[in-house]
Order: sequence, then structure tokens, then C-alpha cells
Amino acid sequence: MRLVEAVEEGGERLVLAGGLWRGGGGGGGLRDGGGSKERGGEQQDAKHRGSLHDGAFISQWWRLGRGGFAVRGRVTYETRMGHHHDHGHGGHGHPVAGWRYGVGIALNLLIVAVQLGAGFAVGSTALLADAGHNASDVVGLLLAGGAAWLATRPGAEKRTYGFGKAGVLAALVNCLLLLLASGAILAEAASRLLGGHAATPPGGVVMAVAALGILVNGGSAWLLSGGQAGDVNRRAAVLHLLADAAVSAGVVVAGALMLWTGAAWIDPLASVLIVGVIVAGSWRLLRESLDLAMDSAPAHIDVGEVRAWLMQQPGVAAVHDLHIWPISATEPALTAHLVRPAGSDDAVLHALQHGLRARFGIGHATLQLETSHLHECEHLPC
Repeated sequence: MRLVEAVEEGGERLVLAGGLWRGGGGGGGLRDGGGSKERGGEQQDAKHRGSLHDGAFISQWWRLGRGGFAVRGRVTYETRMGHHHDHGHGGHGHPVAGWRYGVGIALNLLIVAVQLGAGFAVGSTALLADAGHNASDVVGLLLAGGAAWLATRPGAEKRTYGFGKAGVLAALVNCLLLLLASGAILAEAASRLLGGHAATPPGGVVMAVAALGILVNGGSAWLLSGGQAGDVNRRAAVLHLLADAAVSAGVVVAGALMLWTGAAWIDPLASVLIVGVIVAGSWRLLRESLDLAMDSAPAHIDVGEVRAWLMQQPGVAAVHDLHIWPISATEPALTAHLVRPAGSDDAVLHALQHGLRARFGIGHATLQLETSHLHECEHLPC
């Protein structure tokens, strides 16, 4: 893999002349590599003998991306690999390490056991409801962790895009579980407000056990939160955990008020308010998960802007059958038919694929080029 040239925003330019990448995974390295880093007319030596570890390539300016691209932010740098085009669809995305999901599951199983035991011991239906809500966390984390693992598996003969959509489906199920758990809490709160449970449990015990739930759910959410902005699967898991932490916080407040006033109606009233917060926070994620499951264009990509950008490129006369959809919770793909005059296609395709990745973050772009006199496909279901 030979790094040819890179131009950064802000006037900074890095050129590697003859830098040859050898090896794969974390065992490769740069050999016979030299070049220069230029900024404001000043040239600095940029000779490195670096290695590739978790995507970090040649100091802080570089990280090597999929398909032979070195990326820094939204700026993409070209690499050339002869005529080889490696564009598989398995193992994409950057799932969080599996141990994080394992720790979250273990902690939530612990808090479920503690809350169930305390709830039955002191007769607190609020703690029992919170235990049920935390049990749904275990299911949600199993779904999210399993989906993250599936997303790293290579594609099969029938599933040519791999299993990246597992994260989208897991997020959808996670949201539905969250809404079901909220409904169960609301039903319990209504039952208590209507006088179904007259006894007031000891507020101190309720506060202590619920506070433990805050620590467990908050810590689990923190473990999973790093780098999850673009991953709807992990966002769903984090939202689920934060929602449970909010429920436990409400139970702590209710326990304190019960300890102070002895009023039994405080706990169910707090539960109703918390359910409203949970539903409001999960509704948007549910809609986004449904959109992704239906192969809608990701929310951060403006289809009209992509079409307009393609139309502005040299050698493109028309664009039709443009489709943008998610092949995983974090990675979009694109197909389009481009009408252009007869001529050499390699340079046009290279420039378009480079620009789509740099400007829109679309790394999987399948572009069909058509000469003007063969443009007969817009009336067919292509």
C-alpha cells in the first residue's frame, strides 16, 4: 500500500514519497518512508518508521481507515494499492470492547438480586418495580453486546453485507423493552395512587437500595458511552441505563419524602413523573431505529445535498436512482446511476468516491456510469 499525497484543511500539507505499508492488523509497519510536512511555506522533516495499532498511522496526523484511506476528521487522504479493490462488508464499525458489556450485565444482575430481596423483605413495590426495570437492562445489554459482536462477523453467501444491521434491530428491541418497562411502572404507580398499597415501606431502606441502583446504572452507562454518538445500538443501551438511573433517583427522593412525611402516595407520584421523562427521551431514538430498519437515509445525511454535490462534479451530466441507506448502525452506503459523456471512467470514479467519503462520510459508494446515449434506465425499477 503506497501513500501518495495528503492535503489537509487549514493549509497544512503532508507528502509521503515512497512510503510503503507492509503487513496487516497491528503487525505492519512503514518502511522506506520519507516525506515532508509543510505549513505556511515551512517544511519539516516527516520521516517515520511507525506502525499501525488500532488505526493510528504515522504520528498524530494520521489514522488508516478502511479500504486504503487515511483519515483525519472529515478530511480523507488517498492511498493506492495498485488495482486491488478490497471492499468487503463484514467486520465494519467500531463496537465497544465486549468486556464492557460483560461488566454492565454482571452489575445489573447484582442490583436486580439486591432490589428483589429488599423489596420482598420490606414490602416495597417501588423497589420491586425498579428491579423489574433493571432486569430489562440485562436483556438490553445482552441484545446490544450480541449485536455489536455480530457486526464484526464477516458476511456470508446470502448475507453479503454482513451482520451490521443487527445493531439497528437491537436498538429497536431495546427501545420497545424500555417503553414496556415504563408501562409496567406506570401501572404500578396507578395502582398505588388508587389505594392498592396502603402500607408505607421504610424510607431509609428504600433510599439505600435505590442509591445503589444509581451507582450501578450510572457506572454501566459511563462504560458504554465512549464514542457512541454515531451508533444507534450503543445509544439505545446507554439511554436504557440512564433511564434506570433516573428511576432509581426518583425512588431515592420518594424514600426521603416518605421518611420525612410518612405519606405513601409520594412514591407512585414520583414514578409517574419519571416515566414521562423516559418516554420523551426514548421516543426519538425509537423513530430513528425504525427509520434505519426501513433503510431510510441516516438522519445526518442530506440526500438532496449529496445529489447536488454529485451533479456539480466534472464529467457528470445527470444523476438518477440515488439510494442511501445504513448497512450497520454506524455506516451508510450509497448507490447511484451517473450519466456522463463517453470517455475514461477511472479518474471520475476515483474522484467521486474520494469526495463522498471526505464530505459525507460515505465509504461504501457503488456508482454506475452511463453514457448519454445509453441513459434509458430512469423509467425502470433500477
